[in-house]
Amino acid sequence: MELSSWIVFAFALGMLARPLGLPPLVGYLAAGFTLAVLGETGDDTLAAIAHYGVLLLLFTVGLKLRLRNFLQPENWGGGTIHLFLTCLLFAPSLYYTGHMDLGTSVLVAVAFGFSSTVIAAKILEERRELRAFHGRVAVGILVFQDVIAVAMIAYVAGAAPSPWVLALAALPLARPLLHRLLHLSGHDELLVLCGLLLAIVAGGHGFGAVGLSPELGALVLGALLADHPKAKELADSLWALKEVFLVGFFLQIGMAGAPDLRAAVYAVVLVMALPLKALLFFVIMLHFGLRARSSFLASLSLATYSEFGLIVTDLAVRHGLLAPDWLSLFAIAVALSFALAAPVNRYAHALFERYAPVLESLESKRRHPDDEPVSLGQAHILIMGMGRIGTGAYDFLSARGERVVGLDSDPGKVARQLAQHRRVLYADAEDPGFWGRLEIGEIDAVLLALPDPQANQIAALHLRRRGFGGPIGAAARHKDEEAAIVDAGADMTFNVYDEAGVGFAEHVWERLHERRNGPVVEPT
Repeated sequence: MELSSWIVFAFALGMLARPLGLPPLVGYLAAGFTLAVLGETGDDTLAAIAHYGVLLLLFTVGLKLRLRNFLQPENWGGGTIHLFLTCLLFAPSLYYTGHMDLGTSVLVAVAFGFSSTVIAAKILEERRELRAFHGRVAVGILVFQDVIAVAMIAYVAGAAPSPWVLALAALPLARPLLHRLLHLSGHDELLVLCGLLLAIVAGGHGFGAVGLSPELGALVLGALLADHPKAKELADSLWALKEVFLVGFFLQIGMAGAPDLRAAVYAVVLVMALPLKALLFFVIMLHFGLRARSSFLASLSLATYSEFGLIVTDLAVRHGLLAPDWLSLFAIAVALSFALAAPVNRYAHALFERYAPVLESLESKRRHPDDEPVSLGQAHILIMGMGRIGTGAYDFLSARGERVVGLDSDPGKVARQLAQHRRVLYADAEDPGFWGRLEIGEIDAVLLALPDPQANQIAALHLRRRGFGGPIGAAARHKDEEAAIVDAGADMTFNVYDEAGVGFAEHVWERLHERRNGPVVEPT
């Protein structure tokens, strides 16, 4: 078959997944398995599309991250402990029942311990929780796992990184140049090409050329640009390309091997072990002082098998360390874990609320600093979103003696606001965990100036659920947005474009009035 036929299969089964309440990616996986049964194995074109989809996904994830988050103990410490415990649980049974030597048993057990970076990132992105604390922890652990996976791939393949890998230590010094390049790219198709250049060429091929993972390269390049003002615009411009290319990735996973009965049975056994994998993550995160909610949500997003594990397995088969049927077995387990992860994570918050009393009783008395309650002090007015609109409102109210506090989800913006002597705290309104930690205190009124209309709706909804009875005003850009925000609980909305037009006309009218009649004298 040709690529056009594969597109038809992917579209048809993706459409069939929707009425069942499943995300389209489950349909794409099913399309891949169907094509595998029909004898299709993919080709270089599909492999390239799949590879580019993964690189673009990880690049856009990097655009929303901060490199310092990866150095947190819960990331590298939690990842290390989880892989160690996974080896203790799986390696002995693989050694005695899988007809493997000890080294190969450990290798496969570690491969089982990896979680899917692609699926976790996609789940967190769709739930708008990449910047939430549990999202940052999950991605930090995934990056740590990716580094271990790169080392394992090099070991199995018998290859070592190039000496030129040391040159990558100078990458942070190139950040001003990368920022300048992004600035010069404008806002149109050149911006999209700039994103492709950085994600695929600089990150993917650049890291691959020195013997490192292209996926890791794309993530790092994105993270280097995360504090640039155009980072969100770049991520939005790449969104459609990323989604289309990722269809190729899911098709490729499904085509990795036509399932036979024996492989399917063993794959189901592996999938049945996923709750244990999630439980290990949950207990480890509690140990690092995370709240039960953060630990639960992060653990569910990590409860999959990994595409990196599949790569390690493929290399082990090609080098004679594993029997060929292990590849199809693990491919089925990976695909099934993907298919289960999406619907389970869709109801993650509802599941936590159901079992919250039991889960919260397991929390450690020691609390992680980023998971502490958020106190607004003695402020009377809260502004959520400290962009131009929020900053203007803050300055106006402060100049009139009001006690104001601002919240924003961009750490760089928070730092700049603090440097200008405004009281602004880091918080993400789209993080459900934040609302559980927020202490409203003496707040009398709230202004919602978040750039995303859905975020304004979420904030208004959560404020009313928390029992806040004061006035809530929200900025909006379109009429349909205003109705949705009011339905969510806001008392009033202000159309940014309408208000900007009135303000613009007012300034021109004042200047015209001065030319005609002289300066306006304010009454005393």
